[in-house]
Amino acid sequence: MRPEDPLKFLEEKLREITEKGLDAVLWYMCIDLSLHPKLKRISETYLNTVFGLDGDQLMTEELCAKAWDFYSRNLMKLYFGGWIKYNLLKKNKRKKVKQKMALAVVHYNVKILRVIIQKWSMWVQIHKEKMTLAVKRLQQIFNKIYLNAVVKAWHAEAHSSLKTKAYFESLANENQKGCFESNDLTVRHETSHLPEKALLQIFCYVNLVDLARCAQVSQTWMLLTQNSSLWSDINFSSVKHKVQDQIVVNILQKWRPYVLHLNLRGCCSLHWPSFKSISECKNLQDLNLSECQGLNDESMRLISEGCRSLLYLNLSYTGITNGTLRLLSSFPNLQYLSLAHCRKFTDKGLLYLSSGKGCHRLIYLDLSGCIQISVDGFRNIANGCSGIQDLLINKMPTLTDRCIQALVEKCQQIMSVVFLDSPHLSDTAFKALGECKLVKVSIEGNNQITDLSFKLMSKCCPYIRHIHMADCPNITDASLKMISPLKHVLVLNVADCIRISDGGVRTFVQGSSGAKLRELNLTNCICVTDASVTEIAQRCHELTYLNLRHCENVTDAGIEALGNMSSLISIDLSGTSISDMGLRSLGHHGKIKELSISECKNISDTGIQEFCKGTKYLEHCHVSYCPQLTDEAVKTMAFHCHRLTSVNVAGCPKMTDTCIQYLAAACHYLHFLDVSGCIHLTDKALKYLWKGCKQLQILKMLYCRNITKQAVLKYTAKLEKQEHNDADPPSWLGYDRDGNILTFTKKHTSEPE
Repeated sequence: MRPEDPLKFLEEKLREITEKGLDAVLWYMCIDLSLHPKLKRISETYLNTVFGLDGDQLMTEELCAKAWDFYSRNLMKLYFGGWIKYNLLKKNKRKKVKQKMALAVVHYNVKILRVIIQKWSMWVQIHKEKMTLAVKRLQQIFNKIYLNAVVKAWHAEAHSSLKTKAYFESLANENQKGCFESNDLTVRHETSHLPEKALLQIFCYVNLVDLARCAQVSQTWMLLTQNSSLWSDINFSSVKHKVQDQIVVNILQKWRPYVLHLNLRGCCSLHWPSFKSISECKNLQDLNLSECQGLNDESMRLISEGCRSLLYLNLSYTGITNGTLRLLSSFPNLQYLSLAHCRKFTDKGLLYLSSGKGCHRLIYLDLSGCIQISVDGFRNIANGCSGIQDLLINKMPTLTDRCIQALVEKCQQIMSVVFLDSPHLSDTAFKALGECKLVKVSIEGNNQITDLSFKLMSKCCPYIRHIHMADCPNITDASLKMISPLKHVLVLNVADCIRISDGGVRTFVQGSSGAKLRELNLTNCICVTDASVTEIAQRCHELTYLNLRHCENVTDAGIEALGNMSSLISIDLSGTSISDMGLRSLGHHGKIKELSISECKNISDTGIQEFCKGTKYLEHCHVSYCPQLTDEAVKTMAFHCHRLTSVNVAGCPKMTDTCIQYLAAACHYLHFLDVSGCIHLTDKALKYLWKGCKQLQILKMLYCRNITKQAVLKYTAKLEKQEHNDADPPSWLGYDRDGNILTFTKKHTSEPE
């Protein structure tokens, strides 16, 4: 409590201290009596006892210093501890405040960002609406411009079509009334009036893709396509690039009881599921797995377990090994087997054909390209397959006379042999084959076969009907004279036998088989002249096919004689000296279906026009490398020959888009067209073909620099095959990029592929 008069109070206390001395000073003497501590004063005797001090030692300076030091340290510790607590408390407060400020900043930033995003979103939406409106306006403008262009193009096309129609109508009026009655193949019948048997017969010739399309025409057709007779013969090879395992599995699972013939040639994408489905076709008789890259021995094991009724099996161009040949005994009725170009089996594999049940009923065997087979391999075949009648061994440079001898020792029922590109065979092989009653012989590319083989053939093969001895340069007229007594020869091919002349040909056609001969090939027999051709026309009354390609000495005189042959259907006069006069004579009887006059420099539009007017059945017409021909020739061809399926006008520099326009307008059955080297053709030609020739499958457009790649991609996407480049024509075509005839050209002897 504060005294009433502080000055007076202090004065009293000072007086009291002076009177009593410093020893009387107490720490509580200046406070109110009510606040004095209620403690008794410890007497000095007690202090002496506690501290063990004498009376003189009780209040020494050292003790006072020590007491002050103790007191000050305690006081400092107390204040310092309080100060530390205060600072920590303050620091914690600052930290909390800082955290709260950070949260506040984050909250503020998020709020600001939210506002910004909302405003940006509104701007984007508005911008999108503006862009959409602008696009709509631009689209409307584009549609109007495009529609105007379409209408103009349609108007121009309609005007052109009217001109074309008027031209054909004028030509039709000039011809006889029955011109189109016999020629018209586009007569339409009401499908509902056709009997079901007729429709089923038509559907038999339709591939799988077209059959699926037919099923979508009507309910009646859909039911007809489900007829089991249509699914006994399934051909996947026509759509080999589209076939997958799932398609094969679905079809075979549905129709497996009815499947008798199955063709998977070239279906490279088939694997285990497909072969598993094949093994479930218990009645399968004919199976073609040629070029199936997914086929292996394990797949064949599956098929051998399920398809026990197989008669025909084609494994050519596959990766089968000896393991598959061991499984062939699982097909007790197998008669036809092709192992062509299978290089992974060995002679040991062929040994399985003779062990156990083997393939003792085999009558047809194709070993073409199996160059790994040795004499022992052929001996194994002979031991197991003594009933072979048809033997094909093409492209076998390792085939020797010893191989044939080993085979013929036990296979004496052979009737047909084909040895194309087997250069090491000689007359010794024919001597061994003399023990067989051969009906067909085909050899090509052999310079060791001589007239002796024909002598053996005439002596030992009286019933031979097919003789193919092409590119055998040692064959002479003596060979044809030796076989002239044979009575049953129907086919004779001595192409590229350059030593054959009129003497041999005339003797043969005057022989016993001359009147029965149906096919004769004298390609590149440069010594043959009009005399032989005249004799052929007089003697060969049943001849349907004649090839005189590159017989340079054949002229119009001989061709005129052929004009009287009513049986002639196919003729090749490429590289001969025929002119318009001979072509006119050839078209008299009007039954020719195939005509090739490539590289005939003397042929002009007049000759084509005269020939086409006299024929109605022409299907194949090859007039390539005839530089005089123009659009007029193709125009006449298109008007008179509506059945054309194959046309070749390559190397005719005067052809333009007009000729293609006429072809597309009239020849709707066109499958093959070659316009290579027709330098004036443009993109319009492709457009005409795209519109008119819906069945076109193969189109060749090499050296057509005015046809763009964009047009090719646009109009030929659905074709099976197309070839195009925009390079300049090569010199062997005989003209430059502008169609000007070259002075010095290299004469070509064969038509490029």
